[in-house]
Amino acid sequence: MPDTPVKPESAPNTVPRRLDPEDAQLALQELQSILKRQEVVDALAHRLDDDDEHANLLEGMLQRQHESEIKSIVNTLHPSDIAFILESLPVAERQAVWQLVNSEHDADVLLEVDDWARESLIEAMDHQDLIAATGTMDADEIADLVPDLPADVVAQVQKGLTDAERAQLIEAMGYPEGTVGAIMDFEMVRVREDVSLEVVLRYLRRLHEMPDHTDQIFVVDRQDKLQGILYLSTLLISEPEVDVSEVMKTDFLTLNPLDSDTDAASAFERYDLVSAPVVDDQGRLIGRVTIAEVVDVIQEDSQEQALSRAGLQEEDMFAPMLNAIRNRAPWLLVNLGTASVASFVASRFEDTVSHIIILAFLMSIVAGIGGNSGNQTMTMVIRALAVGRVTGANIWQLVKRELIVTALVGLTGSVVTGTFAWIISGSPAIAAVMMASMICNMLIGATLGVLIPILRDRFGKDPAMGSSVLLTFATDSLGFFIFLGLATLFLL
Repeated sequence: MPDTPVKPESAPNTVPRRLDPEDAQLALQELQSILKRQEVVDALAHRLDDDDEHANLLEGMLQRQHESEIKSIVNTLHPSDIAFILESLPVAERQAVWQLVNSEHDADVLLEVDDWARESLIEAMDHQDLIAATGTMDADEIADLVPDLPADVVAQVQKGLTDAERAQLIEAMGYPEGTVGAIMDFEMVRVREDVSLEVVLRYLRRLHEMPDHTDQIFVVDRQDKLQGILYLSTLLISEPEVDVSEVMKTDFLTLNPLDSDTDAASAFERYDLVSAPVVDDQGRLIGRVTIAEVVDVIQEDSQEQALSRAGLQEEDMFAPMLNAIRNRAPWLLVNLGTASVASFVASRFEDTVSHIIILAFLMSIVAGIGGNSGNQTMTMVIRALAVGRVTGANIWQLVKRELIVTALVGLTGSVVTGTFAWIISGSPAIAAVMMASMICNMLIGATLGVLIPILRDRFGKDPAMGSSVLLTFATDSLGFFIFLGLATLFLL
């Protein structure tokens, strides 16, 4: 009878761990519960006598237990999930949890966390920890952190780089934020066009690992000028004896390091790219951009647009209140001023409103509908500007289109609004004034919804920044003026 095979102890079963965004949410809730318990323990300890040995012993034991629980939670998570948790905690708790994260995660977490939270994490690290974390990064990744790192740490990190890495770091730091050069990386595979695919395959097997998001190999000459691209899929299905020059593609997209990263993101979306080469003015290959950086650009642009429309910049939700006041107060004060102008306009028609009281209840509808109509148009225009669809040749065509669409929508809506005004006032004249005012203000809102972001973009300003505040000012003030002015002319 043959022996039953025994599974070696050196090869235990391993259960693959699947990433799930919900894990980070659950981990955050657990951490908040632990931190709350620790807060209660600290509060009780302060009430007791500091000389109470048993109380101090119990406090220390509970603190070590809580730290152990926190470590067991955060250090099993993906670095992106750890970054999410740290961003979701107040500064003091964020730094306390950060001290319990294994050092092997430091580099990845610092790269994943948002800029406003990264500053507080770096403050909690000593210089040796910072040097150790950045020592495992590529030159382009270090360049992303340089603005937040102490100068002596940057100098120490540069000493540990090779000459080639130091040159790459200096080059990456030289490109302005928002350009392709600021997001490109330097890790890529390049080959000559006069070698066979078998040689390329042998070369790839000698690499420790392929650069992330490698879907194509760049074909260069001896001066590093880009000649073509070789897709990995082509490499795998072609005969090994074939030369690279026979199967490489010579029609490909290239980016310049000074191109806008938003333009690069649009190109990736249009051509369904995974990576793209970056070449200088002489056609030399200097880097590449991958879909990972492009997704970050798209997400950041989306968040910035959402905040800009309210006149805000990104802020740490748990930072001191003074920082939030500085961020929010300027456009709120502008909004207060514009609202005051609208109220002033309405006050000039006091006699009209005092004679026909119902106008006081109806005029807010006119202003609100005009603002909503303008916001719809403005959202479409800001999106079109972001993807480069608005040019000098089609601006007036765009204005004309929006006016026609708004007029047709306004006619339909004005019938409903006029009917409502007739029902509650019993006056066909008031209903007619209501309808005319609503159409006029919607047309004003649509026109400004096109012009405000376009003009801001023409003058080099963020087209979304504060646009809704300016639009609301115009539609409120002019809405009151048109409605009450028509009422004064035709109803008194």
